[in-house]
Amino acid sequence: MADNGDEEYRIQQGDYVVLKRGDIFKAVQIVPKKKIIFEKQWFFLDNAVGNLYSTTFEISSGGILQPQKLKETGNPSDLKEAGTDNRNIVDDGKSQKLTRDDIETLKEQGLKGQEIIQQLIENSSTFRDKTEYAQDKYIKKKKKKYENTVTILKPSCRILAMMYHGREPGKICHLRYDTLAQMLTLANIHAHSKVLVFETCAGLVLGSIMERMGGYGSVIQMYPGGGPVRAGVESFGFPAHFHDTLHEFPICHVNALLAGELDTTAKDPTLNLAADEEQIQPEAEQQGSPEEQNMETNAAQDQEKIEKEKRREAKVRPIFAKNVCLIIRLFRRLVIASRFHPCPVLMTLLKFLAPSRPFVVYSQYKETLIECYTKLKEQGGTVNLRLSDTWLRHYQVLPNRTHPVLLMSGGGGYLLSGTTVAMDQSKPAASQRSEEPAPKRQKVKDTEG
Repeated sequence: MADNGDEEYRIQQGDYVVLKRGDIFKAVQIVPKKKIIFEKQWFFLDNAVGNLYSTTFEISSGGILQPQKLKETGNPSDLKEAGTDNRNIVDDGKSQKLTRDDIETLKEQGLKGQEIIQQLIENSSTFRDKTEYAQDKYIKKKKKKYENTVTILKPSCRILAMMYHGREPGKICHLRYDTLAQMLTLANIHAHSKVLVFETCAGLVLGSIMERMGGYGSVIQMYPGGGPVRAGVESFGFPAHFHDTLHEFPICHVNALLAGELDTTAKDPTLNLAADEEQIQPEAEQQGSPEEQNMETNAAQDQEKIEKEKRREAKVRPIFAKNVCLIIRLFRRLVIASRFHPCPVLMTLLKFLAPSRPFVVYSQYKETLIECYTKLKEQGGTVNLRLSDTWLRHYQVLPNRTHPVLLMSGGGGYLLSGTTVAMDQSKPAASQRSEEPAPKRQKVKDTEG
């Protein structure tokens, strides 16, 4: 039985977890008797409940997970002799005696991945002639193909950033995890912060900020369109009190808020579209429905939907007014990472940021951030402006084989960071220029000759 103190480190029913095999990740939720398909294999996660995170499981017949046992024996190549070089090895496809049908027969007999790899080594005519490095590479390649193992990890901003960047980088604007770490550092995100966020990275940046804050403080998410996208936030699996610190506000109402024309008591158009559509639908059905019985049933269902929408609106409207009150107060941090041009968004949202507070803007292209940099310099009110790019390279660290990995990411995007300052509005710039003494003009003497 698990101790009460380590329950947070153990897999529980309903938790969001990340499956890992090699460099491939997938975020799923543990649901009883739900079939999970990962890397062309299917299994159930019921047996994983109660085990520690970062446990590696073997997939047995029937899709049942079993914790992998520690092997006492070493690498299969330890007992094999190795050659001096590979110059005499010819890759003609005839070195392996086992055929594909033979390997499928071994799988049907219940042999595990390690046993199949051992059979491949014994039936390879060129394995003994390969060098030790080539043998290790061969075994690593076969393990990736035949070992039916999966590791269950606890979600974190780094793991989820690697997952999105490896599977669907376009959804997060090609934001790499090292760039995300620099954004959190430059914005000085910590507990009890008040952060204003505008992002279109599937909620990854928003979830990373909430994870860094630890459930303390407040976060306002500015969102475009009809509603916020928080698929990445759900993958973190935050407790309920984390979501109490999260608020949202449509960015289309920002200009009205700055002008003082936003009416919080009126109906919000973005919250009332569904109710308007539902009010139109019953009228059309009453005119075009031939059967009175079906018409009455549809009208009753539509009326119930309208009442449900009204109850939802009654709950949402005070929340909308509360979020407006939060936005009126000045924020302490500003984070922008979106697929839109950041310049108009930055210039608008900087008005909600208090003096001497950091801000950071991410963009996949440097040209947009250069425009932001130029406008901030012209407008003033910011100091310590810095435009930087991130560069990352992985290294293979093995005995006598340490070198940079040949395949690497081409770029991790660009960051514009700075700090706001209070401007002296008592004297305009024109009056300051008029007070400066005019330079003396030199008298030119006319010379005749």
